[in-house]
Amino acid sequence: MLVASRRDDDLAAERGGPAFRSYLVAPAIAAGMLLVTLAWGARYGMGLRDPDGIVGDRFVLVLALIGAFWALDVVPRGVMAARSGSRPVWSTVVATARERWPWQRLVFVLASIVAFYVTYLCYRNVKSYLPLARPQLLDGELADFERSLFGTDPATLLHELLGVGVSAQVLSTVYLLFLTFVPISIGVSLVWSSDRAGGLWWVSVLSINWVLGALSYFLLPSMGPVFTEPHLFAALPDTGTSMLQHTLMQERRTFLSDPAGSGELQSIAAFASLHISVVFAGALTAHLLRAPRGLRIAMWVYLGLTVPATIYFGWHYVVDDLAGFVMGFASVYLGAILTGWRIERSRATAQLRLKSA
Repeated sequence: MLVASRRDDDLAAERGGPAFRSYLVAPAIAAGMLLVTLAWGARYGMGLRDPDGIVGDRFVLVLALIGAFWALDVVPRGVMAARSGSRPVWSTVVATARERWPWQRLVFVLASIVAFYVTYLCYRNVKSYLPLARPQLLDGELADFERSLFGTDPATLLHELLGVGVSAQVLSTVYLLFLTFVPISIGVSLVWSSDRAGGLWWVSVLSINWVLGALSYFLLPSMGPVFTEPHLFAALPDTGTSMLQHTLMQERRTFLSDPAGSGELQSIAAFASLHISVVFAGALTAHLLRAPRGLRIAMWVYLGLTVPATIYFGWHYVVDDLAGFVMGFASVYLGAILTGWRIERSRATAQLRLKSA
């Protein structure tokens, strides 16, 4: 069994927090991505775009979510303390907020969120450059390889095995859950968790995922089966996932009709699967940090359902998912190195190996 331990445990114990360099990882990634994105975009006559409101409406929603997590962290504690000590509720809640949330912790949370979303915004922009920099798609070669390996398309196999009724709705819900999983995971790791070092690690892992994901798209440029062979998915019912696929295809057409003037971003790229990468990284990080057992089980189950969902709806080829696992592990490992963690065998596992040797 692998676990994670702090490289800076002794120093952290003295200072009451993680090493200072841990705070710099996510902002440094964001600054680097911003420079690359601005320089690359200028080559195509495109500035930094945000048609989805990533730093607008969506960012406000995330801040509201963080605020809700903050209130759930402070208010119940303050109310319980007031009742147990027969003190005024409001003043006790305020005192609890000041005790649990000094300005340093507020700055840490807000800076981490801003850095993460800057990196994500840059990732979305760089992803849009894919059809301009690598217009030759490899979907035909990838599809032929999978047919030679499985005898037919993996998506068709899943349609026959799982059906195209209730399974489609369930897997669509699983796939779309990713859109809320990421911001919720940030809120939980930064606000509810008392382990700031773990929160810094997770935000860094997510940021690294966006960087590696953007790079991977240019290695094997492809769109995915549903966009190149839509007839394979014609029997599927209308779902939230099919609506999203239709919207993304429309945005891609608009973008390609006038990349510089449309103001749009295109978001279609198959290799590698960021869904798999991020969810696997989340399950692995929860495992390494010895999170509550229920959370760890839920994350591995979520991953187990996400894998077929990506193939079932034609978002990805099997090789995309395999690459996603590799990318997820790489992001966790790199994040550990950069934020001062080490990944090692647990002492119990090591002792068990010695006894059996």
